[in-house]
Amino acid sequence: MTAAPTTPGVLVDRYGRVARDLRVSLTDKCNLRCTYCMPAEGLPWLAGPQLLTDEEIVRLVRVAVQRLGVTEVRFTGGEPLIRPGVAGIVAAVSALEPRPRISVTTNGIGLERLAPTLRAAGLDRVNVSLDTLDRSHFTELTRRDRLADVLAGLAGAAAAGLTPVKINSVLMRGVNDDEAPELLRFALDHGYELRFIEQMPLDAQHGWDRATMVTAEEILASLGREFTLTPDPVERGAAPAETWLVDGGPAKVGVIASVTRPFCGDCDRTRLTADGQVRACLFATEESDLRAALRGGADDAELAARWRTAMWGKRAGHGIDDPSFLQPVRPMSAIGG
Repeated sequence: MTAAPTTPGVLVDRYGRVARDLRVSLTDKCNLRCTYCMPAEGLPWLAGPQLLTDEEIVRLVRVAVQRLGVTEVRFTGGEPLIRPGVAGIVAAVSALEPRPRISVTTNGIGLERLAPTLRAAGLDRVNVSLDTLDRSHFTELTRRDRLADVLAGLAGAAAAGLTPVKINSVLMRGVNDDEAPELLRFALDHGYELRFIEQMPLDAQHGWDRATMVTAEEILASLGREFTLTPDPVERGAAPAETWLVDGGPAKVGVIASVTRPFCGDCDRTRLTADGQVRACLFATEESDLRAALRGGADDAELAARWRTAMWGKRAGHGIDDPSFLQPVRPMSAIGG
């Protein structure tokens, strides 16, 4: 393997992909217990000293933006809204020059209350996870009776101007796999943008089974029975979702088919976990520790160099179809989406 490039302002891998989109996990904790993510009893959470402080998160984001060319910052979790300092972190990142676009992926609980504060802090938009509009199915999937809170969060985000409000939906066979048309009608009626996501092998229980996963083809076929879908003529670029115009547009629906239609060749993402580890890929089995370097006195130039080295080693693809594929030890809640 050749050495990582040292050119300032570049976060590139050996296949020529440039990372412009940073996903930052603010916590591994969550206030839901989604069946495709974690067991009912939860997980062993990271201890306080292991977590990056608010100031450390902002510093690493600043390094990414000012020294490595990152232009998009997405805060994730676990559930990022349960981090007490989330608004302050957003405000500090919003004040950076150049200013990145800032978004949050959330389960929506607490969003109704926090949306005006986050908007004032500089948040641009939100992605909200919503897999069903049926209260009993929601409770079955999340093990919590909180559907009303999520719906209120969506409305609160729209009212606060955190637009476009995007919905992320995962369909689970035998539970909500027949709800795609209903979810799309809901999104169209409220002006939200809907994205279906194929279930990925990132559950803590390691119970994912491709044979039971609801595929992109199945989702599109279900939607096609009630809507006319035509391919979006707009260039997809590095966006993870393939999009279709709904009944001629302008409304669109997307499918993120990470398993059956991987888009690794155009990936522009880099990830920072809540405990300061760089992950070059969502499915990576290795990490690079920036927390130790940061706390050991490394300056910004050294942190940037370590980050470039971590991304230079990014693999060509996630390899889910490879017989040698190993599911990451960390589940999605501990990585950040």
